[in-house]
Amino acid sequence: MTRWPLALMALMLSAGCAADDMTVEPTLDGQPPIIIAHRGASGERPEHTIAGYRLAIDQGADYIEPDLVLTKDGVLVARHENEISETTDVADHPEFKARKATKTIDGQQVTGWFTEDFTLAELKTLRARERLPKLRSTAYDGKFDIPTFEEILTLLAEVNKGRAKPVGVYPETKHPSYFAAIGLPHEAPLLAMLDRFGYRGRAAPVFIQSFEVGNLMDLRAKSDLPLIQLMDAEGGPADKPDMRYAAMASPAGLKMVAGYADGIGPNKAMVIPRAALGRLGDPTTLVRDAHAAGLKVHPWTFRRENYFLPLGEKGGVNPAGHGDLGAEIRAYLRTGIDGLFSDNSREAVAAVKQGGEP
Repeated sequence: MTRWPLALMALMLSAGCAADDMTVEPTLDGQPPIIIAHRGASGERPEHTIAGYRLAIDQGADYIEPDLVLTKDGVLVARHENEISETTDVADHPEFKARKATKTIDGQQVTGWFTEDFTLAELKTLRARERLPKLRSTAYDGKFDIPTFEEILTLLAEVNKGRAKPVGVYPETKHPSYFAAIGLPHEAPLLAMLDRFGYRGRAAPVFIQSFEVGNLMDLRAKSDLPLIQLMDAEGGPADKPDMRYAAMASPAGLKMVAGYADGIGPNKAMVIPRAALGRLGDPTTLVRDAHAAGLKVHPWTFRRENYFLPLGEKGGVNPAGHGDLGAEIRAYLRTGIDGLFSDNSREAVAAVKQGGEP
């Protein structure tokens, strides 16, 4: 592991800090942590748009992250959820009024408009809008359409021409058991599209992620592409009602996960929980335990708005104001995480360049 400069170390020790507080744990492979553009540059453009992905690439992201759902005609498109009223103008289209429905998704009743009830041609008539209008600008609402996974990979093929280190793709299969149950499984079209664009083998610049377990196991049986098991701070996989993420994050659970996945994507609170008054608490052993099992760790999600930041990093009382995202990220870098999801690639890239220094 690396340590702080001796002068700084002595100063902190004189202030009563333990030496262990100043260690910076290594990543699993010793390489700098990767920055994953969470839904694109979603802190500055509507999420899951080509414009947002392109901006994140320009800001230095190592990977862009499309959440993938399917259309009625079986096309993979990028939306955070298959229910699209929060992120598109579908409610403003009278021709689709009758498509509004209530469905049970992963055990929860959801009302709105769903991608699986639209053809790709119909979805392409909709326009994206900001999902968090109380925290972020709506200046770009209505300017961009819903991209297909093919269009996203085409963008990457374009921007990667001549690059020594290509920008990778980090797709998430959203609600895979639900989609499989209605005859629209993710796996075949996802793997076919990745293969078509040359994503093959363990070294391919891709990670496929899911909160569920069964589809990752299915993907492992069909492909050697890197896989990431997502975990939330509460609950468990929708397709495994007898499992809980807390148990999966234990040393024994991580050993089980390592049997089919290459890493975990935990809620960041599982790495450093919030303490009293919303400040950052002490790190857990999750990163160390995952590394011991041979798993990479990519926590989510780092955002610059005060609403999301720990108390010590807030930049005021306005929830939409911006605080010190870099300071929060640097605290996590000291735990040895191998990458992180952020809505703000520019700030995240700068934090990684500074490393774990305060």
